[in-house]
Amino acid sequence: MAKQYDLVVIGAGTAAMTGAMRVRAAGKQVAVIDYRPFGGTCALRGCDPKKMLISGAAAVDYARRMATHGVEGSVEIAWPALMAFKRTFTDPVPEKMEQRYQDKGIDTFHGKARFTGRNTLEVAGEILEAKHILIASGAEPAKLGIPGEEHLMDNEGFLALETLPQRIVLVGGGYIAAEFSHIASRAGAKVTILQHGDRILKEFDTDLVGWLMVSFTALGIDVRTKTSVERIEKVLNGYQVFSSSSGTQSMIEADLVVHAAGRVPDFEPLDLAAGGVEVDNGRLKLNEYLQSTSNPSVYAAGDAARMGPPLTPVSSHDAKVVAANILNGNQKTPNYQGVPSVAFTIPPIASVGLTEAKAREKGVKFRMQSQSTPTWFTARQQAEPVYGFKVLVDEVSDHILGAHLVGPHVDEVINIFALAMRHGLTTKDLKTTMFAYPTGASDIGSML
Repeated sequence: MAKQYDLVVIGAGTAAMTGAMRVRAAGKQVAVIDYRPFGGTCALRGCDPKKMLISGAAAVDYARRMATHGVEGSVEIAWPALMAFKRTFTDPVPEKMEQRYQDKGIDTFHGKARFTGRNTLEVAGEILEAKHILIASGAEPAKLGIPGEEHLMDNEGFLALETLPQRIVLVGGGYIAAEFSHIASRAGAKVTILQHGDRILKEFDTDLVGWLMVSFTALGIDVRTKTSVERIEKVLNGYQVFSSSSGTQSMIEADLVVHAAGRVPDFEPLDLAAGGVEVDNGRLKLNEYLQSTSNPSVYAAGDAARMGPPLTPVSSHDAKVVAANILNGNQKTPNYQGVPSVAFTIPPIASVGLTEAKAREKGVKFRMQSQSTPTWFTARQQAEPVYGFKVLVDEVSDHILGAHLVGPHVDEVINIFALAMRHGLTTKDLKTTMFAYPTGASDIGSML
């Protein structure tokens, strides 16, 4: 006999936790399903463990930059010890997360969920029937369709390496490639990035990425753009990665090849057709309420919904919208205004709102301040040669349209610009704010 629920959530990450807890708090019967350890991508296989490793890379980098400025002695990354430090965070997560669900009276199931009807799911031999189903199953590395693809290691594998290989090739040029290359190279690996497009970090402003490339060059990271990977072959002492660029063929030998070419929702195990959930070009067909247009019992959030940027705070925001709509009827829609994004290279690069290219494409009237500023105190105090900004302001309203930063502390400073954008603060509001000095935020007035 099927178990009855008001809500069944597929996935156990950020969106799942937020949605399940809110619906359960309203007195509803809720279940959560995941075939992986509970906790989701961010806590176990993405943002958080990555940042734990970056802490070690950043400490080494800072000491090396200060080597001629009063800091003596060499420092190195001890990879196994750094990985053990990461595990102090990740190892307890699954048990803690599952216990949180159970403490609230939320049932937990382990296994792959599969639709057997519009309101029913099968998991590990059990049938669950639900008034509503939330797909919050995250994303997986995209299929590349190249020979030898099975030899690629995903982000989860890299973040669990007990020893670091000496020669690493990253296929792709987004967040994963940029961040992993900065970690690995500072730990002593020779890193090559193969990017199909004409530059890496295409989500960020072109000029600022150009300024950031100084750090890639200084680290000896070999960044090859306009390069297509054609196949990967396993050989006795590692791998051979074959690629082409402008008609020229090349081969790189590597000890490890990492998938860094994007992630997409993995819907195949769900058998969405059996649930009457339509998909168009790999995306769920959703309305503005994050609800399936073909099965109103089904909602989606985060990477599975793909309505907003693929970021953890967006997953949580989506789940709050879905929970409200399940409990009160469809009234809320997501608001992605002013969502900041950071690539945690060293130094980091950060962005919120429109890029210059997008603003010009939209025909918006704006004024812009842009400058590379390695001589400013914030950069000099850190002995950091990469620091700069680009800020776009609406000529009529004086509101921030976009802010793009690279350099020390920008992963925090970008939040001030995001706050201004989301809550309608003007540049006058920011300029008349007294920030603590000297801090990264105290530079904001000079950026406007």
